Amino acid sequence: MAAAPVWSVDPRTGKQREQVAVEATAREVDEAVRAVHAVRAALADRAVRSAFLRSAAEGLDAARDGLVETADAESALGPVRLTGELARTSYQLRAFADIVDEGAFLDVIIDHPDDTATPPVPDLRRYKVPLGVVAVYSASNFPFAFSVAGGDTASALAAGCPVVVKAHPDHPALSEQVARVLRRAAAGHGIPEGVVGLVHGFEAGVELIRHPLVAAAGFTGSVRGGRALFDAAAARPVPIPFHGELGSLNPVLVTEAAAAERAEEIGGGLAGSMTLGTGQFCVKPGLVLVPSGAGGDRLVKSLADAVAGTRAGVLLDHRMRDDFIAGVARRAGLEGVQAPVVPGADGAHTVGAGFLTVAASRLVGQGAHDLLLEECFGPVTVVVRYADEAEAKAVLSRLPGNLTATVHLSAEEAAGKGRGAEILAELTPLAGRVLVNGWPTGVAVAPAQHHGGPYPATTSTSTSVGGSAIERWLRPVVYQNAPQALLPRELRDDNPLGLPRRFDGVLER
Repeated sequence: MAAAPVWSVDPRTGKQREQVAVEATAREVDEAVRAVHAVRAALADRAVRSAFLRSAAEGLDAARDGLVETADAESALGPVRLTGELARTSYQLRAFADIVDEGAFLDVIIDHPDDTATPPVPDLRRYKVPLGVVAVYSASNFPFAFSVAGGDTASALAAGCPVVVKAHPDHPALSEQVARVLRRAAAGHGIPEGVVGLVHGFEAGVELIRHPLVAAAGFTGSVRGGRALFDAAAARPVPIPFHGELGSLNPVLVTEAAAAERAEEIGGGLAGSMTLGTGQFCVKPGLVLVPSGAGGDRLVKSLADAVAGTRAGVLLDHRMRDDFIAGVARRAGLEGVQAPVVPGADGAHTVGAGFLTVAASRLVGQGAHDLLLEECFGPVTVVVRYADEAEAKAVLSRLPGNLTATVHLSAEEAAGKGRGAEILAELTPLAGRVLVNGWPTGVAVAPAQHHGGPYPATTSTSTSVGGSAIERWLRPVVYQNAPQALLPRELRDDNPLGLPRRFDGVLER
């Protein structure tokens, strides 16, 4: 039976643009993984792989116009958004090159023998080594930053792990183009082009997670798809780490004092955040707790005015459009749910933004309204009107794990008067990033960033954004009483590589 073709599709029209490839067979996935596995040693030299990462960034920048044109044709996200995302992707590659050059990620610790300790300490030398081949599953909504050259790939290569990327069906042509840029960059530093593999097709993704030479995986996508792969990773004869970002409601709590103080500002900010990128950001605020009363009423009116003025948009593909329309209809049909601005279909290929409102009392106990506590991908949010602090707490207590949680406080509350600190403590168990008087859309690439959270936001405690993302693809190894002549250079007393390390309890830079 012939392999199924892989088509590039224009989401603005639903029409096929070009055939890009064919779906990989099990044999082809095996060949791709084995080819990548065979060139692991080419990434052993830190100087070589940091230079490779920088060349990859330069290659993306040089090919910017063509890449953005293809990305827009396949995603409808627009040249402005995509140009910024590509710049973020290049920056991320350079940031990981800096991390590789610095060497602190190796976490070198050397303890010399100490017979006076209880029990005695032998000669111990610890550092981190790459896991091996990493499977990367691209996301639909970030065709650059969470795709072929995105954070999972960049951090894996920085760790010394070659990758096989499972291309997302929403941007297959772009995936092929970006893979070629990475391979050219690799070849320029003597690294075999096979260090980055690329496969297409749903079954190829399943075969990839099962392959015995795959040592770890990174995923960004739906709860359903991510959970299936997570379970498959755990069910292997040798289970592997699966770092999945699956879904997030990103709750927002607006205090009564904040609503009274700046209702219109908060309502306008919420509108901008929930409709950004046609509501297709993983950190879109999907549930907002707003107080009953005059301040909350003003906030909802401001939100309605702003959202009503938002232009209809195109979602990443027609399947997502259908899911959005059906999901909104199911939610709007629940008893007591109202739609001040109705979200849903707007034309043959576009959707209109909107929001739903519901009383918090409907969400305090289990029932049909629990659907409102699940993410709905697209330009919609749920505004929950609460009567008092106890009701707001009761709703928060029922939420699953999230990437972000946000609170909007009044000036006095932010200055330490009232329950500000207590609310932060209540939100902390819910998310990996807690925001005050801001909006979660926009994830800075910075050393202190954490993009993860309790399940189902992610399947591990790691981050997929920021320098710490490299830790996912490493494991610690300790050498005990090994002669200096046999030790890796990273662990020798004379520190020939000039690495930061902890030497007999003293931190050396």
